[in-house]
Amino acid sequence: MNYRHSYHAGNSADVVKHSLLIALVRTLQLKQGALTLIDTHAGCGLYDLGGEQAQRTGEATHGVLRALADVHPLLDDYRAAVQAVNAGADAGRLYPGSPQILVELLRPQDVLILNEKHPEDARALRGAMRGTVAAVHERDAYELWLAMLPTRTSRGMVVVDPPYEQTDERDRITATLAAAHRKWAHGVTVIWYPLKDRATHEQWKYKLRRLGIPKFLAVEHWLYDADQPGIYNGAGLFIVNPPYAFTQALPPLLEALRAALAPEGHRGEIIADWLNS
Repeated sequence: MNYRHSYHAGNSADVVKHSLLIALVRTLQLKQGALTLIDTHAGCGLYDLGGEQAQRTGEATHGVLRALADVHPLLDDYRAAVQAVNAGADAGRLYPGSPQILVELLRPQDVLILNEKHPEDARALRGAMRGTVAAVHERDAYELWLAMLPTRTSRGMVVVDPPYEQTDERDRITATLAAAHRKWAHGVTVIWYPLKDRATHEQWKYKLRRLGIPKFLAVEHWLYDADQPGIYNGAGLFIVNPPYAFTQALPPLLEALRAALAPEGHRGEIIADWLNS
């Protein structure tokens, strides 16, 4: 299989995002009922950290490689997910995207629906998912998001992880989330976002608060002790309807992630806060 290269695969944002996704799915699976997992911006599924692009940025050095070297037991599930795709390869060379992590978590009764609009990436995703039960679509992410709701199973989770290359990305997320919540008020939704410009981000959070979604959690990982203008300052997840057991177990997991990923000379911070509290 030809693995795709990525500038950013395995960075600190991936470590936090994938650690929390694993924890969420594990919590939802405490009940035996079937789950439907939907990834709207699935990407390629599997990435080569030894490629020129990844080597040029060195982001994995400050992300996945730190987590792999950390001994905190709360990161065991994340490390196991990375190690699972590296059998027969150089340790830590391959990095699992969200689809690969989700497919490894599936129980026989669960369903996984993946979507990737870009044809080249969709072909790579189909190759990565060959031999699994995952269904792969090649559609507009926001159209698919709404079309798949409500899920055929009584419980489910939607993961929205766009590249934020389009200027209207946040507006599309806001509008689609509002429509999705009307169709599927009890479902779990996870939305990833980068933290660059604090003012723009606060404006978006204000718009999201106005949707009036009752259980709306924001988990934000700020890498530095003060904002660094014009650069990537971290990333976060909006989580709609997080399970109670997940939120109760969240503080020690976030502290373990903060300690593992803090840049040299910075303590960093991971904040979990309800938008509509």
